[in-house]
Amino acid sequence: MKAGRTIDSLIAELNRQNIAKQDFLVSSKRLVHATLGGHSQIAFATSVKSQAKEFCLSDTARRQLATKLDIPFKYFERMRADQPALLDANVNTWLGDSGDNRMIRTLDGLVRAVLSDRYKRLDNFELAGAVLPMLKQIPGAKLESAELTEKKMYLKVVTADVEYEIAPGDVVRAGVAVSNSETGHGGVVVAPLIYRLICKNGMIAPDSVSRRNHVGRVLEHSDENHEIYSEATLAADDQAFFMKVADLVRNSVSKVTFEIIASKMKATKDIVLKRSPSE
Repeated sequence: MKAGRTIDSLIAELNRQNIAKQDFLVSSKRLVHATLGGHSQIAFATSVKSQAKEFCLSDTARRQLATKLDIPFKYFERMRADQPALLDANVNTWLGDSGDNRMIRTLDGLVRAVLSDRYKRLDNFELAGAVLPMLKQIPGAKLESAELTEKKMYLKVVTADVEYEIAPGDVVRAGVAVSNSETGHGGVVVAPLIYRLICKNGMIAPDSVSRRNHVGRVLEHSDENHEIYSEATLAADDQAFFMKVADLVRNSVSKVTFEIIASKMKATKDIVLKRSPSE
């Protein structure tokens, strides 16, 4: 497994992003697309009394916008490069024809995601706040991998205190893998991890994966203020969920859970595959 970030580096970046990020709920009719210098931009007013703000779109946001407007992304990019006026005409026509609302997620002045008004924010900062204290309580726990990319956050922890011998000299350890996306690339996932010492690699136990998608009730749009001031509200509404996540993390590295999964591996180790794996 790749090491990626240190835990201190991960926490520092999560804190920075939590301060810098902004979310807006905007009617599609109020979004205006413009291509300037080869860059896609979206402009909209954050309230009826404010001037429109302009944000460049990330690759992810462009793909999501194209998908929501039923414009093939390859054609979207071709227009952006060769016929920017045609792209703007296409995008603005279909935005104006739409009656829905969009959640616009921004970070550091860049639109990082264009999502629906049913998107439920279960963000990395809150998830880490629930999971990291629990991970510190696991006896013998060691962070094997941590990373925060444009699309996802990953955490993989292994404990030396819970082991199982699959075969003589072939020992596996219990671990847990946690991942999440703030940009529509997957829900919150907590999964038991089997860490094999021989190859120093991890395997997810697919039968025991817990997952929650970012789907909730339709958010209400207000002409007075498009911005979603949600840090306190989000923490209150989802406190119970993140407490459950912490329990799932604890359960994933429990001796009982691990031995059930490892014993299944031991029972199948002598099965000979009569056909090729690809078949």
